[in-house]
Amino acid sequence: MGGYLEVAGARVSYGELEVLKGVDLSVAKGEFVALLGSSGCGKTTLLRTIAGFHTPSHGAIRIDGRDVTREPPDRRGMALVFQSYALWPHMTVDQNIGYGLKIRRVGAGAAAARIAEVRALLGLDALGRRKPGELSGGQRQRVALGRALAINPDILLLDEPLSNLDARIRLTVRHEISALQRRLGITAVHVTHDREEAMVMADRIVILNGGEIAQVGTPQQVYNQPASDFVAAFMGAENVIDLDVLAGGETLIVAEGPHNRRAALSRQGRDLASGSAMARFRSEAISLVDARGSDGEPGPGVLQLEGVVGQVSYPGGLWRHVIHLGERTVMVDAEHCFEAGTAVHLRIRDDRLYLFPRS
Repeated sequence: MGGYLEVAGARVSYGELEVLKGVDLSVAKGEFVALLGSSGCGKTTLLRTIAGFHTPSHGAIRIDGRDVTREPPDRRGMALVFQSYALWPHMTVDQNIGYGLKIRRVGAGAAAARIAEVRALLGLDALGRRKPGELSGGQRQRVALGRALAINPDILLLDEPLSNLDARIRLTVRHEISALQRRLGITAVHVTHDREEAMVMADRIVILNGGEIAQVGTPQQVYNQPASDFVAAFMGAENVIDLDVLAGGETLIVAEGPHNRRAALSRQGRDLASGSAMARFRSEAISLVDARGSDGEPGPGVLQLEGVVGQVSYPGGLWRHVIHLGERTVMVDAEHCFEAGTAVHLRIRDDRLYLFPRS
């Protein structure tokens, strides 16, 4: 994928603390990329470095081949939508949308036409004379987006713009932004800590950890093919167990342990040598059966664990079971309720099991 926006070896420090540690990233024209990670991982610093609010000590920022590393924000052809929206409270919706046009000294007639066009695009036609204090959270978010789009930016930067919205409104607005970005064909980089938000909005996801990129890929790739134990855990595979593995050719043999049967699993491209391994899996990726009525061996390509139900709850849709595997516990979601104290078999297909070397 060609690079319209390129970050090359970017390093950024706050005093003695290095926040970005040599980040390389390429974004294609018209692509929607999400920067995903927990607080302090460097995602907002990376966005603000792309915008021009931070200057890297090493590396470069390029747009369509042009080096903009030392250029100020207003000469980069970008627009940033802030988490707080940063609307002028004393200005109307129209005045807020047109603020960037005013700064650029666009003529009154052209500015009015552009404001009307953006207002219609965002469904704000009836609100042009209102002030931010008279708007809902979702409407204020649209005004902030409209102000960014009014100047026809080459790149749209979004700094957690949905985090201040109610959960129900957030679901609607995330789809509106995604559809609008695709309709306009604009290049977008979106910072979020919300995994689902990144999954439904982005063409590709960049997962950051400690100032470095842990993985870049489509939503399907980072979800189904995590590159590391960190990525697997971050993408929801929070259950973890230890296994002893014998690696040979395209087959991984899992040795029988105190709480697991011997199993033959497909390698599926895993870079894994013989020895101690860490296995991760999601709570909904497991088949749960009563040990008393178990239908024999699970067959090839399936890992079977043996445990006891410790606690059951119903968060909605599925029953959630806390299952004890000796001193370790895992979480299993199932359609049927297994009472506390029931001995159960947990069966996990090898394509739903993420294996990594035990470091």
